[in-house]
Amino acid sequence: MKILFSPSEGKTKLYDCDAFGRDSFLFPELYEKRVYAVKVYNDYIVNNRAEDIQDIFGIKDIDEIKQYQHSIFEEKTCSAIERYSGVSYSYLAYNTLNEKAKEYILDNLIIFSNLFGPVSARDKLPHYKFKQGVKINGFSYEKYYKENFSDALDSYLDNEEIVDLRAGIYEKFYQIKKPYTTYKFIKGGKVVSHFSKAYRGILLKTMAEHNVLSNDELLNNLPETLKMLDKSIKNNKEEITLEVIE
Repeated sequence: MKILFSPSEGKTKLYDCDAFGRDSFLFPELYEKRVYAVKVYNDYIVNNRAEDIQDIFGIKDIDEIKQYQHSIFEEKTCSAIERYSGVSYSYLAYNTLNEKAKEYILDNLIIFSNLFGPVSARDKLPHYKFKQGVKINGFSYEKYYKENFSDALDSYLDNEEIVDLRAGIYEKFYQIKKPYTTYKFIKGGKVVSHFSKAYRGILLKTMAEHNVLSNDELLNNLPETLKMLDKSIKNNKEEITLEVIE
């Protein structure tokens, strides 16, 4: 079982490991490819004025931008699962899980970072800021990672059942080529949009707590707040609709 997941804009400022290196990441054989993409970002933030790089951070506070204007290659790191702190990660509440559930997350979760590409939950990431979908001097991160990491992901996922809990935009980084399952949430008869992040976090937590090894196991262990409504299959995608119970 492998779960594909989105990153988050919110990040912790935890630093408990040294700066990242080849052994810090999934697919160490592609380390130079990953470094190339990160270097595009690093050179841009180090060599330009704070006023000129607001677009890649999505923030207006110049003093805050200046906090990021140093080499990311020298930053201390922490695990990806502890770096991200947005809505999905708040509902997962990784640090409240028991050790077996934590190990499940570390072994089975792949996060699609806007800057670092596909990383495992245990990979080491520095604290950084990078707005979703931004190009730097025409360099497209989505296109780059899709072109350079898709083959490795195909091989890595070949014998795995896949649950895709990513936001749709991350299909630009990697398109799954085998059967997989995704989820949609309905509340009060309407599709949940922004707050779907919370329910993705809840599903991930459920999977970890029950050591889920198949999608059927997940459906058999849904929390009381979620109820299966519908299932549809199109090409290699199985979409399951869950109703949010008040």
